[in-house]
Amino acid sequence: MSQKEVYYKDYLQLDKILNAQALESDAAGVDAHDEMLFIVIHQAYELWFKQVLFEVDSILDIFNSPKLEDNDPTLQTVVHRCNRINTILKVLVEQMNIMETMTSLDFLDFRDLLRPASGFQSVQWKELEAKLGLAFEARHGKHYYTSQLRPEDVDQVKQNERATSLLEYLNVWLERMPFMHDATIWGEAFESNPTDHPFWKSYRDVYTGSLLEIESANIEQFDSVMFGIGEQNKGRRLSPKACRAALFITLYQGYPMLQQPYQLLDALLETDTLMATWRSRHMNMVGRMIGTRVGTGNSSGRGYLKAAMDKHYVFQELAQLNGLLVRRGALPELPDALRARLGFGG
Repeated sequence: MSQKEVYYKDYLQLDKILNAQALESDAAGVDAHDEMLFIVIHQAYELWFKQVLFEVDSILDIFNSPKLEDNDPTLQTVVHRCNRINTILKVLVEQMNIMETMTSLDFLDFRDLLRPASGFQSVQWKELEAKLGLAFEARHGKHYYTSQLRPEDVDQVKQNERATSLLEYLNVWLERMPFMHDATIWGEAFESNPTDHPFWKSYRDVYTGSLLEIESANIEQFDSVMFGIGEQNKGRRLSPKACRAALFITLYQGYPMLQQPYQLLDALLETDTLMATWRSRHMNMVGRMIGTRVGTGNSSGRGYLKAAMDKHYVFQELAQLNGLLVRRGALPELPDALRARLGFGG
């Protein structure tokens, strides 16, 4: 059977894409040269959002498989796609440079013609936040963020919020990390009381000894995060067991068995950083363009964006673990049997 000929223009459906820029200023008979730039940039953003969502969905499918081994080649695929997402997010941040070639007066030429449309109505961005793990309860302006969406778009966002997020899959994956409850390594299991585990008892002593006097309260945070003791653990999305696994991976990342798991954790932290960077660039641009005026969607403009930027970190609990690290030279020595399993010979 002969293969049909594919033509570049048809394959990319360029007739649809290149004729999808309908300028409101043209319809209103207003001279607003920069509206074309404004439309093309936002269309490019939405196309990149689509690709990021495509990558995130594939990662969710992998985590939803019956069992994802720590040394499974599939984990490398997850890391690779996370890194691709981060590379795209870097492009989105840099794309703001093009937007900033538009001056405030250039924007005012057509700004009022856009009401009440707003970038705040980007369904794909909200889907991305939900798929990664931003919970409704953690959002700034909980009810406002969908108030300007059409009902079908609200349903789409809510459906993604109800689905299992990447953060939730990450928690399950971390909780099943082997080694720490292996009786052949530690002599007996300490699943019921991790505070008695020989490694964590030793590490807690080392960590306590590393604290300055003014940091003495940090030990309460350690006990809360690592063992679920006290009030500080309430509302956390990662369980103490998952946090112990993530901290262990970070501490001993040099072992071959832990290198890919660490790369995954590091990539997720970079995703958070890049999304916050994009929000920051957007916020500063809005402040420069419209000052204290409300946004086209009637939000508080820069004020709303600043509050959302500060609150909408998804993997902040992973980042907080860095406050529980000690220097490499002070790390507890691992049992020979565990070092063998973490190395190439394991």
